[in-house]
Amino acid sequence: MSAPHPIPLKERKLANGLRLITVLDRTTPTATVNLWYHVGSKDERPGRTGFAHLFEHLMFQGSANVSKAEHLSLIESVGGSANATTWLDRTNYFATVPAEWVELILWMEADRLGTLLAALDQANLDNQRDVVKNEKRSSYDNQPYGTAYLELLALAYPKGHPYHHPTIGSMEDLDAASLQDVRDFFATWYAPNNAVLTVVGDIDEAEIAAAVERHFGGIAANSELPEHPDLVLRAPLGGEIRKTVKDKVPDPRLHLAFRAPVLASPDLPALEIACQILAGGRGSRLTRRLVRQEQVAQDAGLSVLPFVGGASLVVGSATLRPGANAAKLESLFLEELAGLAATGPTPNEMERARALIESEEMSLRSDPESIADQIGMYATLLNDPGRINRDLAIYQAVDAAAVQRAASLFSAENRVVLWYEPVEQAAVETA
Repeated sequence: MSAPHPIPLKERKLANGLRLITVLDRTTPTATVNLWYHVGSKDERPGRTGFAHLFEHLMFQGSANVSKAEHLSLIESVGGSANATTWLDRTNYFATVPAEWVELILWMEADRLGTLLAALDQANLDNQRDVVKNEKRSSYDNQPYGTAYLELLALAYPKGHPYHHPTIGSMEDLDAASLQDVRDFFATWYAPNNAVLTVVGDIDEAEIAAAVERHFGGIAANSELPEHPDLVLRAPLGGEIRKTVKDKVPDPRLHLAFRAPVLASPDLPALEIACQILAGGRGSRLTRRLVRQEQVAQDAGLSVLPFVGGASLVVGSATLRPGANAAKLESLFLEELAGLAATGPTPNEMERARALIESEEMSLRSDPESIADQIGMYATLLNDPGRINRDLAIYQAVDAAAVQRAASLFSAENRVVLWYEPVEQAAVETA
């Protein structure tokens, strides 16, 4: 296909360090505001984990001029929607509203960035601490296989590494956190010079720039913004790590993890294509072999979790079909990974992968929310918002040899094997 028209980014930086990126998009009469803060669970201190995620909740609990729960109710009252997410490397807040209401979002985002501490009291902290505990119980502890990512991170990254602990954090750490601890975390990381604000939609870009200056310009930068922690892994994984978890799960499930190149690595696109060939839909190698031909699995997946430093992670899973043999499932899964490393992809597989990439790129470009999020990610984590306009060419330039090389990391020396086993049945045969 011919290269799509570039997304027309305009970037400005306020005197306090806030980066503003705007994109004019007339496809719908809406505007999306996406605010990325360069702080995630990797930036937490030992004994004080869970703070990054806690603020995803506290940021909706009021500021000097917006009362508790009013942030969301105001957005919904004008027909908009909003949410937030936290991950290892970042936290982001986003909202989409009819375009005429975009300044409301900008004002509220500035108000909570500049004045959240005015509303953060012990009652708010205690309340949201309980909310996080309930979230952990419902999304992790009481969800079948819900602790899988927690287990994989703990196994793939050594104790003390910033990626070792999960974003949800330790409930013991949250219980021990004082109001001052939490206030200090916000004061350290929530600063305009640690943020990227992206606005995409049916907007007047000059008016947006003026509104952002008006609402954010008076918020002071943090002149002592700390460095992010050292993410270097001092040694490779160095051999297979294996664990079995007995839990209240309906069926045994295999989870795999492999250390992988970081987000900025030129080798990562080839690895993502390798995962697509192996597990991207019904025609993929793993689905065809494990689910349809051998019928040892109910499902099969493999994908990349891209991280900024040290190593990203490839994670895979397959749920054992009732009556099938667990050892055979694991063996066939690993055999397919090894097969791609040994012989590389076929021409048809590369053609299919390129077609899927083109389809995904066109889908992203039709969605202002996806555009804003992707720009925020590249600006925050790679300092390269224009990467969004080079993505398709980068992926299309990947050849079969690069995919084969990327698949070489699926080795026993770089492998975490995690089995979930129903507590009601005897040990799953995995050897």
